[in-house]
Amino acid sequence: MTVFLTSVSSVVVIVLMMTLGYLLRRNQWFADSFGGDLAALITKIALPASIFISVMKYLNRAELLSLGAGIIYPAVGVVLDYLVAWLVVKVARIRPGRRGIFINAVANANTIFIGMPLNTALFGNRAMGYFLVYYVVNTVSTWTIGAYLIANDDPTVKKGQTALRHQFNWQKLLPMPLVGFLVALVWLLLAWPVPSFMAQTLTYVGNLVTPLSLIYIGIVLCDAGLNNFRFDRDACLALVGRFILSPLLLILLIKFGGGTRLPELMQQTLVVQSATSMLAVLPILANEAHGDVEYATKIVVMSTVLFIVVVPVLMVLLQFI
Repeated sequence: MTVFLTSVSSVVVIVLMMTLGYLLRRNQWFADSFGGDLAALITKIALPASIFISVMKYLNRAELLSLGAGIIYPAVGVVLDYLVAWLVVKVARIRPGRRGIFINAVANANTIFIGMPLNTALFGNRAMGYFLVYYVVNTVSTWTIGAYLIANDDPTVKKGQTALRHQFNWQKLLPMPLVGFLVALVWLLLAWPVPSFMAQTLTYVGNLVTPLSLIYIGIVLCDAGLNNFRFDRDACLALVGRFILSPLLLILLIKFGGGTRLPELMQQTLVVQSATSMLAVLPILANEAHGDVEYATKIVVMSTVLFIVVVPVLMVLLQFI
């Protein structure tokens, strides 16, 4: 009961900040371009700063080995998510234009705008290293397999033709938060000291991540419209895959996969990240591939709202792993 109440309390804080962003956008405090500008500030400036300073404060060279050993679990889990989601697509006969979206919805999570604030609220900065393990796997998965599947599910392209008409953007595979992580690893391995003025500056900038990310999600929900909250078969299947299948597979891997026994905090962090809401960029990727943008928008909105209920329940279940 204590774990459940603590989780609810943490989620309430997240909901209140999301609601603030929603209400401010609805009352036209923010211009149409503000959401995009805010996302750029978070992903290109604040989040790399937060990741760098967290790695320097909460990791050491010895702990890097445990992170390396733990990365196999989310990596295998994501591969299994892809395989099971692909089978569901075949069995349920999900139509072209939705297939790539559906598989991404099951396999890939919104680690930046939901995952990191949620992780901080639940576990604090001491779990940052474990969060980064899932973040790296999720980023590589999203911009390689995930982007490929959506691009090749273009319903306007005839069978036998390729949907990849655009060159692959390698910058998406190496986004600024991941660059911040890699720079921090090099800095840590070389044992360079961080000047106090630099540490203070990065700390202040990094502290912007949680509130701004949640305000941004509120803006996204307002722009997308809560009227998209409508259940249909394909939406329900995607939600089951994201909130039940993905964490369940990872729990089974951690419990029965053998190999290295992960620290309890790492187990909890990885499982919670596997059950966060769907990628905020799904509607954008769907639009680029002439896919079902309405479906993509609907499941993103629904998963962003429903994760509020899922997380406290999941935290209780994690006590039995």
